[in-house]
Amino acid sequence: MANRVLVATRKGLFDIRRREPGSWAIHNRCFLGEPVGMVLQDQHDKTLYASLELGHFGTKLHRSDDDGQHWEEVSVPSYAAIGGEDAPSLKMIWSMEVGAPGTLLAGTIPGGLFKSTDRGASWEMMQSLWDDPLRKQWVGGGYDEPGIHSICVDPRNPDRIVIAVSCGGVWLSEDNGNNWRTATKGLWAAYMPPGQEENPAIQDPHRMVQCHGAPDNFWIQHHNGIFRSTDGSATWGQINAHPSSFGFAVAVHPRQPDTAWFVPAVKDEKRYPVDGKLVVTRTEDGGRTFASFAAGLPEEESYDLVYRHGLAVDERGECLAMGSTTGNLWVSENGGVAWNAVPCHLPPVYAVRFVQD
Repeated sequence: MANRVLVATRKGLFDIRRREPGSWAIHNRCFLGEPVGMVLQDQHDKTLYASLELGHFGTKLHRSDDDGQHWEEVSVPSYAAIGGEDAPSLKMIWSMEVGAPGTLLAGTIPGGLFKSTDRGASWEMMQSLWDDPLRKQWVGGGYDEPGIHSICVDPRNPDRIVIAVSCGGVWLSEDNGNNWRTATKGLWAAYMPPGQEENPAIQDPHRMVQCHGAPDNFWIQHHNGIFRSTDGSATWGQINAHPSSFGFAVAVHPRQPDTAWFVPAVKDEKRYPVDGKLVVTRTEDGGRTFASFAAGLPEEESYDLVYRHGLAVDERGECLAMGSTTGNLWVSENGGVAWNAVPCHLPPVYAVRFVQD
């Protein structure tokens, strides 16, 4: 079972560690007072990366080679290669993942995908995605501009990359980002006018995850509900869940593709737990049925929202961590059935991520 989770928040990065069964506490604090939007551990060499979104001072990326004791600033993705006066500026690193060995991938706002082969010292834009004519139809979802929040790298073949964009749909590359095509068949958007519901360029997947042990299986928490693919993102089927199919977060078991977790909410501009009761739902049969779990979670007057990256499952599929917009943090050590609140009052949580010691 995992013993450690990193929590990126509006006011710093917190290293939370397991002391004994059911007991977790803050072990270390980094970047206190600064917004940390995303964190990543490269499991090949245990390097940590943290992106800071500093408003007027821009986006900064830091790297640690000693488990978070010291950090050094490295380069950030840049749109300068596009050239011209209309070249956009980097607003946020919204996602980071490890690609092929020695490669980092970063998804950004306003919608660029970048790779680094020198541990963040420099970045190269995947120009073909940016130049695709359909990209001009992308629009802002959770932010004013479109952004890439989910990157899934096939563990069998790191040249196969699937990304999700709000609002820009799902895109697939089978040659390490040199060429891209949409992968949205079956997704639909109720907010579009008649005849445009299946437009691939305006789909709003809130979060997409891939089962590591069965990589042809993907789950999406979409603005329009829950969707699943069992054929490598070629097609998607919609799934209905109680008490709501709306939400932002989804996690999938690393070896059991039929098992996934969600945090349901009231839809659209409301965005709070149904009936003010925070629950986590789990399916173990591919979405045919769902169980709802609330043990250890606030059962009334709870208005915690869990962002896209606010729910994570460890590499064994046993331990889950969940952080909310109100700074609450919970850990489950039995597959989401019961939750323990970590005794802390954190800033709003942007992302949680299990890491290895």
